Amino acid sequence: MLKLSRVHHIAIICSDYERSKHFYSVVLDLKIVREVYREERRSYKLDLEVGNQYQIELFSFPDPPARPSLPEATGLRHLAFEVDDIDEAVSAIKSSNILIEPVRVDEFTGKRFTFFADPDGLPIELYEK
Repeated sequence: MLKLSRVHHIAIICSDYERSKHFYSVVLDLKIVREVYREERRSYKLDLEVGNQYQIELFSFPDPPARPSLPEATGLRHLAFEVDDIDEAVSAIKSSNILIEPVRVDEFTGKRFTFFADPDGLPIELYEK
């Protein structure tokens, strides 16, 4: 029997490494664990820490193909982060001049949530604890 214990990491390929590095490390305030440039691939790999639990790997590759990223497109629907206070989180995102949807309420859990996009249009959700 397969016994998965947790999500190990989430890998994201970006189109503009410096812009995405700023977004994830400054705007979202994720801790940079390590940054490596792999000459043979002409690619950066940035490891980011989320709440001492999960790791996001941000990659740059020369000329990556575009991928549909609307929440209802096939593939990854969105990346969701839990926050203690949705209003505080929304205010922080807006202070970085990022467009963010109005806060909604999950009809099943009663929890509040909202969406915005990373620099490449990847949908990101904030979900209140």
